[in-house]
Amino acid sequence: MLIRSLTLATLLAFVGPLLAADDDSPLVKDVGRARPLIVIAPSSVDPTWVSLKKSLDEPASRQGFTERNMVLYTVINTMGQRDGKDLDPQTTMALIRSLKLGAGAKSKIILVGKDGEKKLEKDAVELKEIFSTVDQLPAAEKEATVPTPAPVAEVAPAKGAKGKPAKPAKPAKPPEQPDE
Repeated sequence: MLIRSLTLATLLAFVGPLLAADDDSPLVKDVGRARPLIVIAPSSVDPTWVSLKKSLDEPASRQGFTERNMVLYTVINTMGQRDGKDLDPQTTMALIRSLKLGAGAKSKIILVGKDGEKKLEKDAVELKEIFSTVDQLPAAEKEATVPTPAPVAEVAPAKGAKGKPAKPAKPAKPPEQPDE
């Protein structure tokens, strides 16, 4: 019995993180809400990243970015950020795993739709091309949102009820047990 327990515990220790790897991606939170634009660059002086960052710093481009419900993920030399806020190393690695990229030292720019599917993946791309890709998406993908729960309606007091709260009911008496 002890050997079975140890075997099961060892198996779960190895397989558990692999099964959880699919669900811990930060992109899961954005499905139906936003279009992630992921930039992966080997360094902060990478020409692809520098030109894209310069384009995003322009007010008109920034406004177009927010109007299209986009969020920016950057992974520069294994340091991840989401809209300028640092991600922890586990979340950054989960992001990279979820993109299923091969090994490589080149820069990558990936646009993910609200449906969670890759819409664009290139080594270098202009911001105008990214915007046109988003604008060409089908209307169903543009309007895809996560359904929000309906607001809870407040219960109106019964007619003729006074402003006093009702007394709590007495607990029911437990059924009697027959003697044997």
